[in-house]
Amino acid sequence: MFNWIVRVVPNLFTIGNLLCGVLSITSNMNGLLKLSSILIFCSALFDFLDGRVARKLKVNSNFGIELDSLADIVSFGVSPAILFYTLATPSIFTSLAFVLFPIMGALRLAKFNISPTIGYFKGLPIPAAGLTLAGMGLFSYSNELITIILALLMVSPFKFKKL
Repeated sequence: MFNWIVRVVPNLFTIGNLLCGVLSITSNMNGLLKLSSILIFCSALFDFLDGRVARKLKVNSNFGIELDSLADIVSFGVSPAILFYTLATPSIFTSLAFVLFPIMGALRLAKFNISPTIGYFKGLPIPAAGLTLAGMGLFSYSNELITIILALLMVSPFKFKKL
């Protein structure tokens, strides 16, 4: 029983990440844009902790890795894109940025899952991109060009040092 509990603990952090992402979307739909931004930052805290807890407890699993990616696409892909779209002035570039951001984030996560790297990330990690949009959202700011650049950086060949 104790072993089962220990194995589940990191996944509870991942579920916390996902829950904050879903609540961010819900807050956005209710016009609570600053809360939506803050919940994305809360997602990042859970995302930061889940992998560290799993490694500390020595309970890494393929299930946990896949669950983490699914939570990340909601919390750092879809939720920030909706926040951006809510704040942006409608245009063809706004629509393009809105569509590209979560799609490039999903591609980046899939690429990382099949070819993980050690010591660096290939392409901007989706949490970094999503937190950038959430930070802009805190100040009620959106920018189509920045959003498109972030989307492209996620699938770029550039290396980013792991923290």
